[in-house]
Amino acid sequence: MTSATTVYARFRETALHRGEAGFLNVLPETADIYGIAAGEISYRAMFERVERWRTAFADRGYGKGHRVGLLLQNRPVFVELWFALNALGVSVVPINPDLRVSELEYIIAHSEMNAAFVLAKRRDEVETAARQAGRPIPVVTDSGEIPAPFGGARPANPGDGASECALLYTSGTTGQPKGCVLTNTYFLYSGDWYRDVGGLIDLSGDGVRMLTPLPLFHMNAMAVSLMAMLSVGGSLTMLDRFHPRSWWKSVRDSRATCLHYLGVMPSMLMSAPPTDEDRAHTVRFGFGAGVDRLLHAPFEERFGFPLLEAWAMTETGSGGVIAAHVEPRKIGTSCFGRPAPEVEVRIVGDGGNDAAVGTPGELLVRRAGDDPRYGFFSAYLKNPEATAEAWKDGWLHTGDIVSRDADGDLHFVDRKKNVIRRSGENIAAVEVESVLNRHPAIRQAAVAATPDQVRGDEVAAVIIAEQPGAGRALAEDVVRWSLEQMAYYKAPGWISFVDQLPLTATEKIQRGGLKDFVAKLMRDGAFFDLRDLKRRQE
Repeated sequence: MTSATTVYARFRETALHRGEAGFLNVLPETADIYGIAAGEISYRAMFERVERWRTAFADRGYGKGHRVGLLLQNRPVFVELWFALNALGVSVVPINPDLRVSELEYIIAHSEMNAAFVLAKRRDEVETAARQAGRPIPVVTDSGEIPAPFGGARPANPGDGASECALLYTSGTTGQPKGCVLTNTYFLYSGDWYRDVGGLIDLSGDGVRMLTPLPLFHMNAMAVSLMAMLSVGGSLTMLDRFHPRSWWKSVRDSRATCLHYLGVMPSMLMSAPPTDEDRAHTVRFGFGAGVDRLLHAPFEERFGFPLLEAWAMTETGSGGVIAAHVEPRKIGTSCFGRPAPEVEVRIVGDGGNDAAVGTPGELLVRRAGDDPRYGFFSAYLKNPEATAEAWKDGWLHTGDIVSRDADGDLHFVDRKKNVIRRSGENIAAVEVESVLNRHPAIRQAAVAATPDQVRGDEVAAVIIAEQPGAGRALAEDVVRWSLEQMAYYKAPGWISFVDQLPLTATEKIQRGGLKDFVAKLMRDGAFFDLRDLKRRQE
C-alpha cells in the first residue's frame, strides 16, 4: 500500500520509481486508426506530458469543483488529461464516442461540465449539443489549446481519497443515464484489489503487460486495467476496439501477460479455424465476464490460459467485485466465484427474503466492516432518490439475478432490470422507446432484448405504425433514422409491426408479457432482420 490519496499522486509515485519502463504501449494498427505515433510511452515520458498539461491547466484557472468532458477514445491523451486535471482537483467526464446530439446535450447539461476535449471530427457536434443544452462550454481538440473554464476560475486543490475523480454515466432503466460519482479511493482501491487479490490473477514480476480492447469510458478499462498497471508499474496496451482477425497478432506484438475480455470475444475467436500459433503467446490469464458456458473449457484447452469470470458493476467498483480466480472455477456453469471475506452478499427473492441454495434471486452486496460503501460509487449525481433506492436497507441492490450453490459459489442467471446487454453495452429499453416514439410514422414502440448468438442480446422493437400496411421499407427507414438520433448499438436490429402491444391496466408496457410477445413473434417469423444496417456512424 502507498500513501497516495489521489490518482495523480499514485501515478507520480509510480512514474518516479519506474522511470524509463514502459507505461502505455500503442500498437501500429491502433496508431494507424487513430493517426498517432506507435510505440511504447515510458513512465518518465508520460510524467513529463502530464506535468506540461497540469501547469497549463493551472495557469488557465482550472480547479476543484470543475468537470471536464473527454471524448477521445482510447488515445494516450485521455490519460494525460485525466491525470493532469486530477492533480488540480478537477473531475473528468468520459464520453462514449457513439453518443449523438441529444445524448450529448443531456450529459453536458446534467454534469455541468466546464469544458470538453473531443476528437476534431466531433467538435462541431459537441459544440451544437452544448449550445442546445444552454451551456456553451469551450469545446476543443487535443491540439494543446486550453480555453478558460466555463463559469470562471477556481482554486486548484488536489483533494483526497473522498474527492470526486470522475463522473461515469451508466444506462438507467428510467430513460436517462445516471451519473455515477466516483472518488479517488474508488480508483485507487480498484488498482490495489487487482494487485493484491492473488490466486490465478498473477501480476507479479517486472514484466507485467496487459492488453485491453475495452473503452476508457467504461469502469473496466479506466478503473481496473489502467489502475492495475499503475499500481504494479506495468505496461498497458489499449486497442481502439476488439478486432477478431488481428487479435492474436495484437496479443503477440503487445507481449501481453494478461488480457481483458467480454463474453462476445471468445465466441468470435473460437469460430476461427485452429492454427499452430494458437498457443504462441505469453498470456497467463484472461479476466472478464460472460463467456459462453459451452465454449469456456474448449477455449482454455485450445489457447492455453484460463478465462477468469468476474462480477462487478460501475456502482460497486472493485469494492464489491467477486471473481472466480481460484480453483475449482466450475468452468461451464456460469460460476463467477464466491465473495472474499471483505465483501458481504445476500440473494433475495421477490418478497425480500433470503433465497434458498440453488434458488435464483437478486444479488445484494456491500463492504464488510465499518464502511459498507468503501470502494463503491459515492452517489448518483443530482439523484438522491435513486441513490437511496440503490442502497435500500444498507445493501446495494444490483438488479442481477444469481444463485448460490451448496459450496457458496455464485452463478449468474439473468438481469432483473429491463436492460438490454449488447456486446458489453447496457441499453435501457425505455430510452430507445422514447426516441422511436418521436418518429412521425410510429404511434407507439416497445423494445426488448432478443437473444443474439454473437452479441449476447440484440434490440428488438415491436411497433404500432400510424398507417396500416407497414413493411420492410418503413422498418429500414426507422433504423436509418434511429442511427442519426442515438448511438448505433441502441438502434433496433429487429422490427415487427403489430396492431397492439401487451399493456398493463394503467396502459404501461407489460415488461414480462413483452418478452414473451417478442419471443412468439420471433418464432412466427414476424420480424424484419435489420442487423446489417447497424453500423457505427462516422
